Amino acid sequence: MPRAQNTIFILSDEHNRNIAGCYGHPFIRTPNIDQLAARGTRFTNAYCNSPICVPSRASLATGQYVHRIGCWDNAIPYHGQHPSWHHVLRQAGSNVTSIGKLHFRSTDDDNGFSQEILPMHILDGKGDLKGLLRQNPPPKVGADEMANKAGIGTSDYFSFDRKVAEAARTWITDATGKETKPWVLFVSFVMPHFPLVVPQEYYQMYAHLGLDALQQGLNQPPSDHPTIQQLRSSFDYDTHFDDEKRAVALRAYFGMVTALDENIGIVLSALQGTPNEKETRIIYSSDHGDNLGNRGMWGKCVFYEDSVAVPMIAVGDGFPAKVETTAVSLVDLYPTLLGSAGVAQPDNSPDIDGTSLFEIVQSADEERPVLSEYHAVYSSAGHFMLRKGDWKLNYYVDSPPQLFNLRSDPEESINLAEDPACADKLAELEAALNKIVNPIEASAQAFSDQQATIDDNGGEDAVLRSVEIPHTPVPL
Repeated sequence: MPRAQNTIFILSDEHNRNIAGCYGHPFIRTPNIDQLAARGTRFTNAYCNSPICVPSRASLATGQYVHRIGCWDNAIPYHGQHPSWHHVLRQAGSNVTSIGKLHFRSTDDDNGFSQEILPMHILDGKGDLKGLLRQNPPPKVGADEMANKAGIGTSDYFSFDRKVAEAARTWITDATGKETKPWVLFVSFVMPHFPLVVPQEYYQMYAHLGLDALQQGLNQPPSDHPTIQQLRSSFDYDTHFDDEKRAVALRAYFGMVTALDENIGIVLSALQGTPNEKETRIIYSSDHGDNLGNRGMWGKCVFYEDSVAVPMIAVGDGFPAKVETTAVSLVDLYPTLLGSAGVAQPDNSPDIDGTSLFEIVQSADEERPVLSEYHAVYSSAGHFMLRKGDWKLNYYVDSPPQLFNLRSDPEESINLAEDPACADKLAELEAALNKIVNPIEASAQAFSDQQATIDDNGGEDAVLRSVEIPHTPVPL
């Protein structure tokens, strides 16, 4: 067990892992994130457990995979129904406070925190009901807004995140010398989640760059895989972009990442020169990535690295300054945050799927399997991803698989699933996937639970009349 200390856990929303200086991006301005990486452990193969907000955050909270907790999509949220790391820490007497986006059901639920400051939950405790209609989905409304609203401006998300940063700075300052046990502060920003709008000062940092420069690493052609084609067509974002709109959107996204980095700096400035500075670990990650137009896709919801990979950096005692290549995922943060506070998992708790990052940095395992899954909007059956070693399997219940070797093909452009020379590797990864989850059973359970939620909300016709949610509004 590592030495018990405070922890500041910072989470962003929709941060493409590669859009950070410490992950090799050639021009993005992320000095605070880069400084964290220089001081601690940077995980190069970190993943979310579902490439969409609500399920990803539910797995993060519980340390359990989506198929085990049943938070399948953006209308079946976490509401305290499974033990979370926040519950365990609070029960152990630690102050565990959240500031910002949670994307759970409601503040009326006991979500496990000592306090929720500026909590952002799903809309009206219902979320995206239309996303439940997966087998006969309605057409996407407002798909043109991704392109047509991108550019210069001050969005509600920008203003909200600045409030979150200032509230966190105040909380850290006030906590100095007052807490008798190690505390955990969960600071959760919304940016760089779309809409792709950012104030002029941040946009101008990238305004001199043309589309070719902006698209470095984001210029793969659309995939011919049937599932990817179906998702791309259903979301229908890319058809509304021309070259100029692409450039504007990318400049705005990069500006949002820099604004996020600035907010991280505001939070961490409260530690400088205080007794807590050497007694506080810092963890940074994101709930999923963003495709950013690569392969003609925007948003998330697929298993390409742009969407499913996340940045993950851990700083402080127990996290040496190193690059760690062992595959990790958000469920690993549950035991990590407990260990950081010196709190053991209660004996009567359910088994979790994560492993503490403290253990992982001490004993690397290049063949460690990591799971992500998707059962949400526009998926006609369950989708599963297994990363193991150099290989990634994307398994679709109703469609042929994809198999990529990320060492030889980091752009994921060559699907080896039908290559006879890779048949044994495909079988190996499918067997490893089935040790974790039965894809057919999990897919069926998701549809069953989603139908029950549709019925609880008045049936399919009522769901079709429900409010359109392009993105969750900030709390008033």
